[in-house]
Amino acid sequence: MTRFLLQRTLSQKVSASGTGVHSGKQTHLTIKPAPENHGIKFRRVDLPGTQDIQALFKLVVDTSLATVLGINGAIVSTIEHLMASFAGLGIDNALVEIDDYEIPIMDGSAKVFTQLIEAAGIVEQAAPKHFLIVNKPIKVIDNDKSVAVYPEPCFKITCNIEFGHALIGKQTITFDRAKNNFNKEISRARTFGFIQDLELLRKFSLGKGGSLDNAIIIDKDRILNKEGLRYPDEFVRHKLLDSLGDFSLLGMPIQGHIVTHKSGHTLNHLFIEKFLENKDAWETGPAKI
Repeated sequence: MTRFLLQRTLSQKVSASGTGVHSGKQTHLTIKPAPENHGIKFRRVDLPGTQDIQALFKLVVDTSLATVLGINGAIVSTIEHLMASFAGLGIDNALVEIDDYEIPIMDGSAKVFTQLIEAAGIVEQAAPKHFLIVNKPIKVIDNDKSVAVYPEPCFKITCNIEFGHALIGKQTITFDRAKNNFNKEISRARTFGFIQDLELLRKFSLGKGGSLDNAIIIDKDRILNKEGLRYPDEFVRHKLLDSLGDFSLLGMPIQGHIVTHKSGHTLNHLFIEKFLENKDAWETGPAKI
């Protein structure tokens, strides 16, 4: 008898509060279970009567500082860490209720969201999980940056970064959903930035919620966070985390191997656009166990 991987949702609702990294506003969110084929949707409870915002690429309205979704004037911002948690844990269906426009940054990683979801419990549903099955390579290049995907019988993602800073340099990591533990190996990796960038953001009234409590801050020759790094290669692990969140906006998990080089939100979304245009390079279908 053929068996397929099944869709997954939460066993019960969970809630959390935190500060938006750019807005500086305190925000409360609740993650609720959702039925089969619902997908991930966001609901602005502070804007009653507005349409739910589905976590899909076609609704992305900005990628300059974070990934922002919008529909009919309502937006939800900085979704990538929460979306990475859903992707890393294989959650297909959930409703996220939020009382402001920006998802809280928490500690700058996906750790809090991942732990909340695992504490709620994850349940399989009756419907099979559908994948975007890659049959031919697809690649997008922007100077020395690139994103590509290659046929593979499972989901893998390899992330490469390169910074002209002695504390970062070149770093590479591969995450294989079948072999690696997202919670332990990826979810705790925090966002990072340079002290001069933080000062510039604040000059333009952005990054109001950014601090050493929710980001790795790098000076010329040292990391300013007293506790140091959580992983020796925390920088590339966070870039991989962000990429998981970005690529989840395809609406289905990929069966293939994604390889990124010096990519960010903007190039990731250009890749998604090219991926969706190249319909001869992939097909949709369930994955057999």
